[in-house]
Amino acid sequence: MSDNSSIIKKTAQKTLELESKAIKLLNDSIDSTFISVVNLINNSKGRVVITGIGKSGLIAMKIAATLNSTGTSAIFMHAADAIHGDLGVIKKNDIIICLSKSGDSKEIKELIPSIKIKKNTIVAITSEKNSFLSSESNFTIITPIEREACPNNLAPTTSTTAQLAIGDALAMSLLVLKDFNTEDFAMVHPGGILGKRLTKKTSDFISPNQKPYVKKSTKITEVIIEITQKRLGATAVIENDQIVGIITDGDIRRMLEKNEKFNHLLAENVMTFNPIIVSSETLAVEALRIMEEKKIGQLIIINLNKEYIGIIHILDLIKEGISI
Repeated sequence: MSDNSSIIKKTAQKTLELESKAIKLLNDSIDSTFISVVNLINNSKGRVVITGIGKSGLIAMKIAATLNSTGTSAIFMHAADAIHGDLGVIKKNDIIICLSKSGDSKEIKELIPSIKIKKNTIVAITSEKNSFLSSESNFTIITPIEREACPNNLAPTTSTTAQLAIGDALAMSLLVLKDFNTEDFAMVHPGGILGKRLTKKTSDFISPNQKPYVKKSTKITEVIIEITQKRLGATAVIENDQIVGIITDGDIRRMLEKNEKFNHLLAENVMTFNPIIVSSETLAVEALRIMEEKKIGQLIIINLNKEYIGIIHILDLIKEGISI
């Protein structure tokens, strides 16, 4: 078998070169029309309905998903299905964005007149400014390309990259205008790693049945039992309703290394004074950052009334998918 590494490398690099050039050409598309479209969507009382056919349809789905996740209500409508009943999803104030490289496909020519009857605003995203789609739309955003990355200049590659990029530019412009912040992002991403990073608090990892604590005068054997039973690898040391220390399983191991006889020892003899304490409202990701920075495995948690409510273990955060 001949070595084809040079062919692979050359083809891949050429593909990236053509696609990156297409994205650079989009700078000229950020003009007064683009700005008008962004303002139109931002001030609209309706949704954004994005449609397309073939590969453009797949890109339209991605743009709709991006808009939804960044504060702009959007829905995908397949261009072929639209002319067979799905036009019913379009509401009075909806803005229609239609993606098509050529702007002259059969489905587009059948779809646009039907949308115009409904009197919705149509925004075209196309590579051909003289196309049917461009001439029949209220606004046209041009995504110019020199050629597809496909050696035969056929498979949609450069054109779909440009469509995706202009869709991201629209979405991010709207995000900024809406002042869509981290808290807003968390509201629409409650699941998965992103949602957990933005929404999970230390209180979400506290079990009311696992609240280990001892007094300074508690015998070390009882301390060991408390740590073992609550299975958090540590216990708080409480005196006069105040947190005065923490004892971890690491403290116990070090104590055993230094003492052949330890039955006489008390909690105050092995505890760490002035432990790190965080609020129940602290984000779990911040708690993880503190534990990694301080090289500790547990954190004592207090509620808003500064009452001790439990301990969280670093492994519980990691198992839940929390990461920095």
